[in-house]
Parts: sequence; structure tokens; C-alpha cells
Amino acid sequence: MDSLLQSITININDNIYLKDPESSDLGKRIIQESILMIDKMGFERFTFKKLAIQISSTESSVYRYFESKHKLLLYLTSWYWGWLEYRLVFATHSMEDIKQKLTKAIEMVTRATAEDSNFSHINEVLLNKIVINEFSKSYLTQEVDMENKNGYFAIYKRLVSRLGKMIQDFEPAYAYPFSLASTILEGSMHQHFLKEHFPSLTDCNDKTTPTQFLTDLVLNTLNRNTTHD
Repeated sequence: MDSLLQSITININDNIYLKDPESSDLGKRIIQESILMIDKMGFERFTFKKLAIQISSTESSVYRYFESKHKLLLYLTSWYWGWLEYRLVFATHSMEDIKQKLTKAIEMVTRATAEDSNFSHINEVLLNKIVINEFSKSYLTQEVDMENKNGYFAIYKRLVSRLGKMIQDFEPAYAYPFSLASTILEGSMHQHFLKEHFPSLTDCNDKTTPTQFLTDLVLNTLNRNTTHD
């Protein structure tokens, strides 16, 4: 299993980048250092000029991979959702009990992130923080409809669809499976953000996790009109 996990590649829409950063050492350093820098200084203050200095390269070399820092953010968030999807699939693929499978899926997409040694140039813990803090900036733009049409958010939408289908399997009569699935993902980011920055606005803390809250929310919602145990 370990060797299989190490062979996993997260496939990103090739319209997001000009040159695949996974194809060269420079590209991997661009990804690695951009995660560190965006986490440290925030997306607004991050620039390709600063990145080029950090990796001892030129600004033009960074632009050979990404035409803008917006496209880089799309790449990073797409990679994160793809990584989360593969973790969810491997964690649930052999489960036959539908409640156990749904509960595990919720855990996988809402729990605190741990670093994954299978991708040595990407710090998933810091990338998770970037997604929590910056993901909305990837789609709250004038170009969102065009970018959605071009498939830039396909991985995120696919993850929502997977989760929505698990909800349907658990309770076929429930009328809002995909609304609930997207609420789980968005709600998880929001609760982690509140826990870090506005603790008085959430019940999540060092003892109560967003996973516990969202699992309780989902199962109580689905069990309201069902005979599931």
C-alpha cells in the first residue's frame, strides 16, 4: 500500500499552468516556496518577484510556469482538493457499511491536516492553512464563471459530488445531498478559521473539533426522518 501511495500523482487542469511545475526541480521549488511564503505573508503581499528572490531565480522563470499569482493560487487549491480526494478514496474504498463510510468521509475532509511524506516538496499542513484563509479568493472574481466553464474547479466539485453520493447512499430520501456536502467542506474551513481567530464564535476548541461538530450535524440531519441506527 505504501508503494502504491507513493506513486500517486495529483492531476491538475493543464489550463491553470503554462508549464507543469511537477516536471522540473525548479517547478517543484516554486510550489514549495510559494506555500511557505503565502502562509507567512498572506496572498496579497506575495509576489512573483519576492518568490524569484527566495528561490534564487528570475521573475521571468516563474512566469514560464504560471501567468499570474491567481493561477498559482488555483493550482495550489486544486492540488489540495485533489490530495484530500485521494486520501478520502483510500480511507473508504473497502468499507461496506454506509454509515461507517459516510462518517469516515466526513472525518477525512474535516479533520486537522497532517503532513504527507508521499509528497516531499509540499507541506500539506501549511497548504491547508492557505486553503482555509485564501480559497475564497480563487473564485470570488469577475472571471469565476469562465474559469468554472474551463474546468478550473473540477476537482473541488468532484469531491463535493463524492461526498454528496455518500449522503444519498446513506439516506436516499434526503432532498439536499449536494448542498449538505458542500456545507461540510465550506463549514469545515469556516470552523477551523473561527477556532483560530474568533474562538468566541464557535464551540470548536482544543477538546471539540470541527469534525465532531459536523459529524453530529450531518447524522442528526439525516437521521431526522429515517430508521437508521
